[in-house]
Amino acid sequence: MSIDDRKRDLRPATRLVHGGTLRSPFGEMSEALFLTQSFAYPTMEAAEARFKGEDPGFIYSRFSNPTVAMFEQRMTLLEGAEAARATASGMAAVTASLLAQVRAGDHVVAARALFGSCLYVVEDLLPRFGVASTLVDGADLEQWKSAVRKETKLFFLESPTNPGLEVYGIRAIADLAHESGAKLVVDNVFATPLLQRPFELGADVVVYSATKHIDGQGRCLGGVILASQALIEENIHNFLRQTGPAMSPFNAWVLLKSLETLPLRVAQQTASAAKIADFLAEQKGIARVLYPFRDDHPQSALAKRQMSGGGTLVTFDVEGGKAAAFRLANALEIVKISNNLGDAKSLLTHPATTTHQRLTPEARARIGVGEGLLRLSVGLEDVDDLIADFEYGLRAACGS
Repeated sequence: MSIDDRKRDLRPATRLVHGGTLRSPFGEMSEALFLTQSFAYPTMEAAEARFKGEDPGFIYSRFSNPTVAMFEQRMTLLEGAEAARATASGMAAVTASLLAQVRAGDHVVAARALFGSCLYVVEDLLPRFGVASTLVDGADLEQWKSAVRKETKLFFLESPTNPGLEVYGIRAIADLAHESGAKLVVDNVFATPLLQRPFELGADVVVYSATKHIDGQGRCLGGVILASQALIEENIHNFLRQTGPAMSPFNAWVLLKSLETLPLRVAQQTASAAKIADFLAEQKGIARVLYPFRDDHPQSALAKRQMSGGGTLVTFDVEGGKAAAFRLANALEIVKISNNLGDAKSLLTHPATTTHQRLTPEARARIGVGEGLLRLSVGLEDVDDLIADFEYGLRAACGS
């Protein structure tokens, strides 16, 4: 077996330690951090060749950078994609993945249950530039079918969703998109690259907020777009090059080091999340618990077919609405109040007043974001300590 064949057979954990590494002549073991804006050329002819694309070397760190390139390559190896481009944030990745593929007169169909900023891009930003959009119930394939027009170019969804943890049939939606001549963009951030493989289910583009699990320790922002080599080169690369949402080399270096521990972190967080979901489901004062791998989740069978784990997020409704939810959250000591997720620290947010606060009450109701809803991102703390923290919080919230 050749070295290249052996590399192709490497499992994700090994690829996340060694994949995409470039070494300088010094032979450093830790990936090199190239904090540079620009690059020198040995001759004017060499500079000309690079700008023509005849020489694959680096030109300017807004276009590409060795440290950023290592992060992109490692993500392609993990995701099973042909190419990737890193961005300054997750929302930069989402926005670029949509805007780079449409023009005035085109149409986008998106699942209604999206992160608030993603909804803004689909509902408000795209129409400003003549790109119409239609929101559908992502779990209802007939709504996707009915929304398609001859000018539909993209389908867009996240699964599991933020914050309701709905799970959508990616393969069926991808098949419908392709029958319609459209492409499917999947925001896979909640599942992580380890628990769901959208490309294997038919997705054309996969995006991540690397700020979340990929960093995993609350340190820096980042995003990444993954797709075929042709789609990246024909649509994404030049859009990013000209508009400038570049990832900083330092952030790329941090994310490279974080990827080394991603399997260990996600495995523990997922196991803890499942245990906490089961605990909360038995507690007085909790009206409903949503966790994709619990049998009472509306799409649990689908989740178990297309995911290898239930994820690190748990969503639950507190009886008594906003006041009771606030009392519970304010009483917690270990779990911190934050709108972030995927951190080593457990984080709790009230979507109705934070991530989805700009939506009308009616719009929030349509995606299941009620006044008592809380979203928990489970961290790396001892799960029994987290459960004890919730026991105390529930006593404060519900008097139980």
